[in-house]
Amino acid sequence: TLISLIPRLYDVTEGKVLIGGADVRRISLTSLRQKIGIVLQNSILFTGTVGDNLRFGNQQADMAELLQAVADAQADFVTGLPQQLDSPVEQRGRNFSGGQKQRLSIARSLAAQPDILILDDSSSALDFATDAALRKALKTLPAAMTVFIVSQRASSLRHADLILVLDEGRLVGQGTHEELLRTCGVYRDICQSQFQKEEQVG
Repeated sequence: TLISLIPRLYDVTEGKVLIGGADVRRISLTSLRQKIGIVLQNSILFTGTVGDNLRFGNQQADMAELLQAVADAQADFVTGLPQQLDSPVEQRGRNFSGGQKQRLSIARSLAAQPDILILDDSSSALDFATDAALRKALKTLPAAMTVFIVSQRASSLRHADLILVLDEGRLVGQGTHEELLRTCGVYRDICQSQFQKEEQVG
């Protein structure tokens, strides 16, 4: 719900959403949405080639930029495909697994070089090691890019500058990982539960 307010999928009924100090309602929809890259949990690819999909948000992207986006998104499997970027993508990407589609969708948004990148539970199909590698790569992105991560995995958020904890649609805590461990019981319980499971998997 909160994330949908940024690209104005609908507008606030109270208060304001500001980007660079400007109310999003005073920015044209075209201009606003050109600044934003969104990757959803249920990733959708388009019929064509891998390269076609990656260029969807940036037709001018060159080979080096596409390969960098692929690397940052942990979609290195692309370089192992027989035709690499020219490899075919079937309707809705059905010839790729859920995790591969998520990584290609992330690469597509990175190739567009948005000012704001929104990852809406977009690593849910990734294993913990790939998710960790993705988080590490995101930290190397240009500082000018603002990244929003929506996730039920605490490990995906622990290095964020600011974490908002929602419980039943209400904000129950905000701060860094360390601050929330001290001040937010809901966040602490989530972390203890999930990190124990990750250690068992690891």
